[in-house]
Amino acid sequence: MAMLPSWQDGQFGGKIRAALWLETVVGEGNIFTKAQLRKAFPDVAQIDRRVRDLRDHGWRIDTSRDDPALKQEEQRYVTKGAEVWMPGQSKLAKHKNSLTNAQRNKVWQDDSFLCRNCGVGVGETYGDGTFELSKLNVARREVAMPDGTIEVQLVTECKRCGASGGERQADLGDVLGTIETLAPLERKVLAGWIEADRRTLSPLEKLWGVYRTLPADSRATVKQAVSEKGI
Repeated sequence: MAMLPSWQDGQFGGKIRAALWLETVVGEGNIFTKAQLRKAFPDVAQIDRRVRDLRDHGWRIDTSRDDPALKQEEQRYVTKGAEVWMPGQSKLAKHKNSLTNAQRNKVWQDDSFLCRNCGVGVGETYGDGTFELSKLNVARREVAMPDGTIEVQLVTECKRCGASGGERQADLGDVLGTIETLAPLERKVLAGWIEADRRTLSPLEKLWGVYRTLPADSRATVKQAVSEKGI
């Protein structure tokens, strides 16, 4: 791993120094405060804005608005974007990170106010006994297009799924290719799920779900009963 330049090197501008500070002092996944940031850069005017500018280069830096677990004065350095300290990289802004309320609401409406990872609705509990109420955010998801290009699209994601970390990339070409292999009946069933934006389990699927929760002795009893029916 190449040695990074010093974040204290005055030959760099505030944005580059802030990026190096996040990488070498804070570290991905960790929290920092505005007070810590300003203490580290007493000589840089509007250092908060320089950090926000990094989002235009693909850096993910969450605030309390993005992650309700954070306090008002806290931010979390989630993932690194372009290495802006490298020649030419500071000009390769990928996309704007901030969304207007109208844009955020449109994404939620398009996604039926459901987390597209786990399916939980806004304000619902997760059904795991914790009684935690879901909070929805808007995330950016890389989508591999059928022509091989990568497009960044917006999608609804709950706080819990967002905090789980890990890069998620959807392969639209693979999805469309698989649809082409479906039998007519399978395609009709899929079309119904898409239209309703939910999958309704058949009685057989529900029965399978219950069976899998049974202890071993009970599963053996069910297996024997099914076998006695000649299946």
